[in-house]
Amino acid sequence: MADGFSRDRALALLREWTEGESLRKHGMAVSVCVEAYGLREAERLGLSGDDAARFAEMYACAGLVHDMDYEKHPTVEEHPFVGVARLRELGWPEAVIHAVLAHADYSGVARESHLDKALFACDELAGFLTACALVKPSRSIKDVEVAGVKKKMKDKAFARAVKREDITDGAALLGVSVDEHVGNCLRAMQERAVWLGLAGSAAAIDG
Repeated sequence: MADGFSRDRALALLREWTEGESLRKHGMAVSVCVEAYGLREAERLGLSGDDAARFAEMYACAGLVHDMDYEKHPTVEEHPFVGVARLRELGWPEAVIHAVLAHADYSGVARESHLDKALFACDELAGFLTACALVKPSRSIKDVEVAGVKKKMKDKAFARAVKREDITDGAALLGVSVDEHVGNCLRAMQERAVWLGLAGSAAAIDG
């Protein structure tokens, strides 16, 4: 990314601030989904090649750092404000900072840019898709299908902490149907299944 900021730096920040593997993987999953929307938006804007890649990398970075302070500062008084303060100190782009603030309903920051909307829309869904994968016998995201995800969204006992309304509201913000939104994020996560640790258990693969 321009100005010396990159996916690698964002991932380093996530790891520096977060010890828990599940929260790290959540940031990675959100990053993959948001980046997919960044690539779509880059195409809509007529960007190509390195310009499109740099544009989408900003989306990926926002996904990686959006919850970087949550483990140490989980209260609404501190998250995501502590993390944002650090990002500002490090000179991160305002577009990323604004998106991180806007993903929290209580921050008072409106979702204005496409990046703002994509980060909000992908946050809960990435977690839900991860949960759907982990209950599969194979523990693989590749065995998750849109229809199954939609069915589990109706089961309030499943992954009860996930706000279903954020998924549906997020799709509306992006101007896509819930089915399309789920499909977009599911494909993005399936393509990066190994990196996300969701390619399936060795036992399932061997068996």
